This record gives sequence, C-alpha cells and structure tokens, in this order.
Amino acid sequence: MTGREVKIYVPCDASAVSVGADEVAAKIEAEAAVRKINLTIIRNGSRGMLWLEPLVEVETPQGRIAYGPVTVGDVESLFEAGFLDGGDHVLAHGLTEEIPYFAKQERLTFVRCGVIDPLDLRDYESYGGLAGLRRALKMRPEEIVEMVTDSGLRGRGGAGFPTGIKWKTALAQKSDVKYICCNADEGDSGTFADRMLMEGDPFSLVEGMVIAGRAVGAETGYIYLRSEYPHAIKTMRKAVDIWKAAGLLGADIEGSGAAFEIHIRVGAGAYICGEESSMLESLEGKRGEVKVKPPIPAISGLFGKPTIINNVLSLATTPVILAKGAAHYKDFGTGRSRGTQPFQLAGDSARGGLVEKAFGVTLRELVEEFGGGTHSGKPVRAVQAGGPLGAYIPVSSFDVAMDYEALAEAGAMLGHGGVVVFNDSVNMVRQARFAMEFCEIESCGKCTPCRIGAVRGKETIDKVIAGENVKENLAILEDLCDLMEDASLCAMGGLTPMPVRSAVKHFPEDFGG
Repeated sequence: MTGREVKIYVPCDASAVSVGADEVAAKIEAEAAVRKINLTIIRNGSRGMLWLEPLVEVETPQGRIAYGPVTVGDVESLFEAGFLDGGDHVLAHGLTEEIPYFAKQERLTFVRCGVIDPLDLRDYESYGGLAGLRRALKMRPEEIVEMVTDSGLRGRGGAGFPTGIKWKTALAQKSDVKYICCNADEGDSGTFADRMLMEGDPFSLVEGMVIAGRAVGAETGYIYLRSEYPHAIKTMRKAVDIWKAAGLLGADIEGSGAAFEIHIRVGAGAYICGEESSMLESLEGKRGEVKVKPPIPAISGLFGKPTIINNVLSLATTPVILAKGAAHYKDFGTGRSRGTQPFQLAGDSARGGLVEKAFGVTLRELVEEFGGGTHSGKPVRAVQAGGPLGAYIPVSSFDVAMDYEALAEAGAMLGHGGVVVFNDSVNMVRQARFAMEFCEIESCGKCTPCRIGAVRGKETIDKVIAGENVKENLAILEDLCDLMEDASLCAMGGLTPMPVRSAVKHFPEDFGG
C-alpha cells in the first residue's frame, strides 16, 4: 500500500451523480478512514464517457488510472485490489487518456473538462486557463474580432453563423451600453454538452464572456440558464463569485481598465426561449415570444441595445483561440466548418457520451466506432441528428461527414451536435407525429403556420396511422410542411418539417408506402 497522499477523482457531473457518484465518493472516504489511508477526493467534471459513470480515477506516478462504472458495493474490493496504486480490477480501464474512446478525440473546448477541479482557479490556470483573457486584455477590440473571424469559429448553438462577423457587427455600433448574452438554454433532445462544460469547466465560459465583452465594448453579461440544470446553475454562480473575488470580474480587471460583470438568469423551461429573440424577451421579464427581424440583436437586442448572443460552446471556445491563435484552431476541421464539434451520443447507444472531434468525422464513425452500436443489441435503424427538429438519417447514409455543409446537402443539419440512436423497433410514422406534437406544445404561438400548422400536421399523421386515405393525407402533409417551412416566423415551425419529411422519404414502409 502506498505511503503517499493519493488523489482520487470522482465526478460531480449531474450524469455521474444520477448513478451514485456522491455515494461512491462518501464510501471511498469512509473506507479510507477505516484503513487509516491518507487520500484527497476531488470532485471533477465528467470525461464524457457516460457509460462508465461513476468513473473513479486514481492519480499515480504513471498518470490517472480509471475504474468504472463504480458502485458503492465495489469500493471495498477496489481497496483490496490496491487501486490506490493502480492495481488490477475487473473495473480497471488503465490510463484514462489511453481509453480508445477518449484517446481518439481532439479536445479543444473540453480540454480541461474532467481533468480539473471545476472551481479551483489555480487548477484552471495551470491547465492553460486565463491565457486567452490576458492576451485579449492587451489587444485592441478590432484585433480580437479579427482573430476570432480568422479562426473560422461558427455558432455552436445550431445556426452555424460565423462568430467573428457577429462580433464585428456589434463592435461597429455606437452605443453607451452593449451586452453579452450566453444562451445556455440547452433544450434539444440528446444534448448535454453545455451542461457538462458548465459543471466541469465553468471558468472557460466566464473567460469567453469577458473576452467577448472586451471585443465589442460590452461591460455586462447575462447567462440564460435552463431551470432543469440545478447543478450547472449552482456551479456557475459559484464560478462568477470566485472570479469576482479574484479581481477577474468588476470595474478594473487585473488593472487593465477593462470592466465586466456577469449575471445568472434562470429560464422556466420553455424550449422556444432557446431562440435568441425569445430568450431576450424572457430576459426582459416578458413572455418568451419570437420577435420579427430586422433589426438583429447585434444592432438592437437586449433593452434595445447592441447585444451579442452566443451559445455556451461558442463562448467557451474563444479562450483557446485567443491563447493559441486563429491558425491553431483553424487547422482542425474541413471546408467552411473549422475547429472541433462536441458531438453527444444518446438514445440506444452502447457507449453514450461526449465526443469532441474535428469537423469531417463521419456519422458512422460516431455511431459504430465511438458508440459501439446499440445498448440493446438490436440493429441500428436510424439516427436523428440536430435535435428534435433534425432529420432522421438511415444507416445507408451513415458515411455523411458531420459538418455544416455536408449535412445540409444531405437534407439534414448539425444543430447542437446531438446524435440520437434508434434501433429497428422504432416506428417512424410515430416519430414524425412526435415532431408535429412537439412543435404544437413548444410553439410560442405568435405565427399561424407554426401554431396551427403543427396541430393540423399531427391530425393528418393520425389519419395516416389509422390508414385513412393514406396517399391523399401524405399529400396534405407535404403541403403543410411547405407552408410551415416557408412562412413560419422562426426555426421552431420552419424546421419541424425536416424530421417529418426525412421520415417519409427514408422509411416509406412505415407510412403505408
């Protein structure tokens, strides 16, 4: 048994906590006390290998050794096996960073997630944190915007709009007040990257927001966080307080003369508030409802002032771009899709979790090599990429490259990087019905095509399911999809036809075809 003080890492991520991480940490501490062993337990974020949670890591001279999934009942046998020295055990996976699922990734945005104590500023700095901010504080706003533009970073919330162009627009506005708003209302089915990052590396988001403020001349930021993420809310509030105490937020950041404040605002669970104008309405205390554009938020946003709205991943990626340069980031990816994308494997996946890869990885690689097929053992029939309004992609199209342009050409979209796997028991006509029902429930109700179209779409699919005039009703459904796509005020109604049409196109047998 080792005589050194051992560091044990047990994730505090909500996914790990949901399967007993808190109890495992308490059991390890209690067992160590009984055995009179000196150890320190660090509650880190998740590495993203969710099928192995709770993933317990032990720091050894060779590196961190992983064990998982660990239950309370496994703890005593781990001690008996000498896991504090990296001893062999049925739950042992060797060095964490050599686990194939993890080793094959390219981590830029999630480089610290699962590695550090999420709320230890010194730990954050020792792994490259603050380098981007300190460089930005010495640069002119135009230089920051130019670097982000040159990196090719595009919005990771789903729209894929070039981040630098958005920042350039806001910078050009003459206004006494500007805002940075982080859209952390992660509502797409099968997505959890925002939550994982906020719980595992919250300082990267805070740093990215301060950099954005410096770039466009904003001194106030808001994080709009969904109420369904209580762990992330708690962690982000603590992170902001820690930065304030360290002089990294406030009137004079590290003596640079730059000022920035961050406020946390919690949403009430409306999916539509993920749409930027609806989110702004909610932030202003109004009903979450889509606004007509123009003007765009970068010109007239929160309280009528120029406002940058970026997703968690977009903002959290800017520190590495500032720290290592635009060329370093642009070196990853393909075509106009530069950098990396955190893909999230969910549904009937044998190895569900987060995979950060450079754009260009194929859907087949994600589902089969990383995901390992289905958890149920049944054949994969389809994947829905891009959230509940994304297309259903059949196995025959799994060689599509996961980038903005290739997916668009295939009639699909990247969205927030969610990949939900369905086995051969899925009924695709009912999945199409779900898309319409989802739109019906979540629509803000402002425009008729979305509000009424979704209801009529659901009713029409019900007739198809019942076998009533199938050919005629499928034609009506197509007309409804045209109307919703062309006339809806925002992407809520405009994208609802995508999963419906893809289901009809690729799985006609489920529609009586």
